[in-house]
Amino acid sequence: MVLEDFRDWQDVLRFENEDFNGNDSKKGNSMEENSTLEILKQAILLEKRGKAFYQNVAERTENRAARDVFEMMAAEEQKHIDTLSEQFKAYRKEKKFIPGSHDSESSSVASKVLTEEIKEKISASGFEAAAISAAILMEERAIKLYSESMENTSDPEAKALFEWLTRWEREHLDLLLDIDKTLKGKIWFDNKFWPF
Repeated sequence: MVLEDFRDWQDVLRFENEDFNGNDSKKGNSMEENSTLEILKQAILLEKRGKAFYQNVAERTENRAARDVFEMMAAEEQKHIDTLSEQFKAYRKEKKFIPGSHDSESSSVASKVLTEEIKEKISASGFEAAAISAAILMEERAIKLYSESMENTSDPEAKALFEWLTRWEREHLDLLLDIDKTLKGKIWFDNKFWPF
């Protein structure tokens, strides 16, 4: 799977070199087309980094509950990578997105994995808590990229794609924030930080 991911990323880098090394005028690419391709490349890179991060945490944690959460998150990031890669290739070739290829998919990671048992098993001061804090920042960055891209495009299919990605990343963020809130509560309780 790593080699396959590498090959996919090589395609993106090859496209980047062709599109952004002075060949734009020959191909007649507009500023909006280049901007769209650049946003898609940034999005693919964000998702690949997220997947690698979640896989790394899943491999390193000894907590089975935390491992399940991070493995599920890595699998969802792969879905994003696949969708974005398909859209990148379509947009690069045809200058348009594949309509509705993402409409029916929705993340339900929170309902699948987030239980009180899992929240209780993750240590508030351990490796997993630090990973959750880092993951929150990554998800916030992805949401910012996708929501800004959604606002700045005039293409209805691009809007739909970025809206879907924003919604999906928000679900991930909500999951992580819920776990983080529980972990903070544990720390506050254990250290008697509560004001009452």
